Amino acid sequence: MTFNTLAYADVNEFIFGKCKKPLTLKNGIKIGDGKVIPEVNFTLPPIEISKENITEIIEEYKKITYSILKRAIELNQEELVIEIELLPPMTLNPTWGAEICKTVKDTISEYESKYNIRCGLRITPNDLREMQRPVKLRNGNLLENILKTFELCAQNGADMLAIESTGGKELHDYSLMNGDIKGVLLSLGVLAPRDISFLWEKIISIANNTDTIPSGDTACAFANTAMVLAEQKFIPKIFAAIDRVASVPRTLIPYTIGAVGPGKDCGYENPYIKAIAGFPISMEGKSSACAHFSSVGNIAMSVADLWSNESVQNIRLLSGYAPIVSTEQLIYDCRLVNKALSNQETSLIVRDLLADSDAFLDVQAFVLHPKTVINIAKEIIKYSSAFLMTKYAIFATVEEIDKAIHDRLISLDEKETKWLDFIKSEIEEIPDDEEKFINDIKNFYDNDLLLFNEYNISV
Repeated sequence: MTFNTLAYADVNEFIFGKCKKPLTLKNGIKIGDGKVIPEVNFTLPPIEISKENITEIIEEYKKITYSILKRAIELNQEELVIEIELLPPMTLNPTWGAEICKTVKDTISEYESKYNIRCGLRITPNDLREMQRPVKLRNGNLLENILKTFELCAQNGADMLAIESTGGKELHDYSLMNGDIKGVLLSLGVLAPRDISFLWEKIISIANNTDTIPSGDTACAFANTAMVLAEQKFIPKIFAAIDRVASVPRTLIPYTIGAVGPGKDCGYENPYIKAIAGFPISMEGKSSACAHFSSVGNIAMSVADLWSNESVQNIRLLSGYAPIVSTEQLIYDCRLVNKALSNQETSLIVRDLLADSDAFLDVQAFVLHPKTVINIAKEIIKYSSAFLMTKYAIFATVEEIDKAIHDRLISLDEKETKWLDFIKSEIEEIPDDEEKFINDIKNFYDNDLLLFNEYNISV
């Protein structure tokens, strides 16, 4: 599948709870078909995961799922999604991940049979391959365990399959800390696309063979790292904002080969995916402060179809355990925007309030404004290769931010604005010929950092 035109010609159609290509789960839940649905994500408190206590851990997942569903019923919530992001030991040992998946699904099925509630289950194995450096992506036990975890979870109740893939991260981390925009382009526009194509062909094959949904990937390991570093003032916010949009083409790739959404919550680049491809997306914002801070707490919801808390540990708070607290917060968030959807004029007012309350206070929020997304997405889809899409995504973002500064929509201090000219000049030096770009730049990075042959690039 290729995307030569935007899914949304009119920005007034680009809104939360509605998408051009809604998704229906086996139990009848429709995602992106007129409402925003909570997606609750939870994990364990600090604990060693071992063969000796895996039975206890599986029971913990059952109890948490039970408590989430119980609170949802008490609040008259009829539909929700649960996501389990499997921790590394649960992917290193695929049968552990599968047993957790089965236990959660069995608990969901029990509640669905007894009460007026429907619940979808998304399973996200861990991308173990980054555990070794230099990374080896295309063979070995780590890759085999990831794929086996997908297969077993698909056979044991998962409705949707997702991953936060990390191909190219080793170079991206280095480039962020060195202000190296050419390295970012090499990582996101050359390396990551090669890896994500390789990996997602396998994931989609598993999904097709098990009648599960290949949902999507996320640039969490890339652009969210930049966001957190910018929040801590280690890198400029403008670099993080540009990095966010530069991650769009690599995250779009699974949808070109068979993924159908919903895009995973921690992919803040997802509004671009929805604008280009029309598939439903999950987003996280203010209600994910339990996991990390950000400057996009409201705007993240402006075009969301699922609304997530990112991930929360099962620890005790004053009112109850944290996953139950997150469940309640998400339900109330969704209740408000879903009420707004009953009237087109009101829904656009609420969308714009969500967007405008953040967009002009931080450049990272500005690039997520629905109008900005549409403007930049139009430029991205002019190109067919991931490399050129990424290069011109960076260029278009620089231009859009520069215009917003000129129009006094956003304000940046001089240290930040200097990066605009620097990044623009760096990108202008880069040829449109991908192979020439690779040959020009690959000798700047040694084999201790990066193995080009793992990306099917000869050196």
